[in-house]
Amino acid sequence: MSWSLPIGSIGGIRLQVHFTFLLFMMWLAGSGLAQGKGRDVVLGNGLFILGLFGCVMLHELGHALMAKQYGIHTRDITLLPIGGVARLERMPTDPWQELWVALAGPAVNVVIAAGLIIWLMVTRGGVELNGETALTGGFAQRLLTANLTLVVFNMLPAFPMDGGRVVRALLATRMEYAKATQMAATLGQGMALLFGIVGFFYNPVLLFIAIFVWIGAGQEAGLVQLQSVIHGLPVRAAMITSFETVAPEDSLERVVQLVLRGSQQDFPVVDGERVAGVVTRDGLLRALAEKSEARVGEIMEREMATAEEDEMLEGAFQRLRESALHTMPVLRNGQLAGILTTENVGEFLMIQTARRGRDGR
Repeated sequence: MSWSLPIGSIGGIRLQVHFTFLLFMMWLAGSGLAQGKGRDVVLGNGLFILGLFGCVMLHELGHALMAKQYGIHTRDITLLPIGGVARLERMPTDPWQELWVALAGPAVNVVIAAGLIIWLMVTRGGVELNGETALTGGFAQRLLTANLTLVVFNMLPAFPMDGGRVVRALLATRMEYAKATQMAATLGQGMALLFGIVGFFYNPVLLFIAIFVWIGAGQEAGLVQLQSVIHGLPVRAAMITSFETVAPEDSLERVVQLVLRGSQQDFPVVDGERVAGVVTRDGLLRALAEKSEARVGEIMEREMATAEEDEMLEGAFQRLRESALHTMPVLRNGQLAGILTTENVGEFLMIQTARRGRDGR
């Protein structure tokens, strides 16, 4: 996630903090001092927020470590003002695996809460839970309340939150995965609407959560629908086979002429029989603004994702979406056989969806 600062790693998982979280901490300290609160109170509140978000980080690590048991790597975990986000390379397609991954996060908060209860029982002889102690109690008391709140809140059936993923997993044991996702997403957007109404009148934070849930539910439902359309299809079914290439020694003027002559925007650079890189339209425009005498080899992008024509389109498209480029060379026995672009895959999806509709699927 852009605008994030790395703070370490655990088990190969990068941990990072989004800059908005740092702004939130500075705002919290500034507003406390402006309201006349003492430094000790402001410092105590800041430490509590850090402790709370430490619990959120452990919550996300719970998801990540459970996913690792099923061979799914987590790229990074990012702390935001509204919580944490763990970027798994993919979601489990087995409903029971998704169920355990979804439950692992709240389970971590249950364990933390149990530990805090034992601590309070030993040190204070009892635990008192009410609205007053949640706001003005000691550090452990407030952290206990916060963890119990995290468990309850995350288990609400608001897809793509943990509770919504549990609903999707349970539905997927009885119906098609895409249909289960659509039903869970609809339920999640209904919950988001409820969050928005309550937030408008009582708590503005709920408005931000409502927006996150609404957008997240729609995006994930769309992605699963996309995957269901292209599932089982090879890359060669969607790749472009009529395209132009350039050589490293070609001039920028040749690329300009190719751009003006057709609709192709990015061009594979072929050096002999090897794909050496890709020239993008944006890279061409930058080069034209700086120096008109450059050669293709000087401006091409050398870091690129590639695909084999016989591999599954689903995996290749996932790599294309994560790539900084919008064009992916497709290889056959190490030689260029076609290209895959985000625009062409989009058109292919529309055609496949229309065909499925015609066939009543």
